[in-house]
Amino acid sequence: MLAPAQIEAWITAGLPCEHLAVDGDGQHFSAVIVSTEFAGLNRVKRQQRVNAVLKPHFDSGELHALSMQTLTPDEWKNNG
Repeated sequence: MLAPAQIEAWITAGLPCEHLAVDGDGQHFSAVIVSTEFAGLNRVKRQQRVNAVLKPHFDSGELHALSMQTLTPDEWKNNG
């Protein structure tokens, strides 16, 4: 069964994160991802950036679904 910590490791290997939290039940996962790389990108582009990092795991079927909230550090600070 896939663990949230494994998804966190995959994301951090391909994307610098100031904050990352993944939660899930082994099949469905949600993530809060805070990265400077999201600056200037709209929500769709941000999610595409994360999906590109996770593409091998989606393609293999190892990861099926990930809902995500993608924020810049400033957005995270203002929302926190």
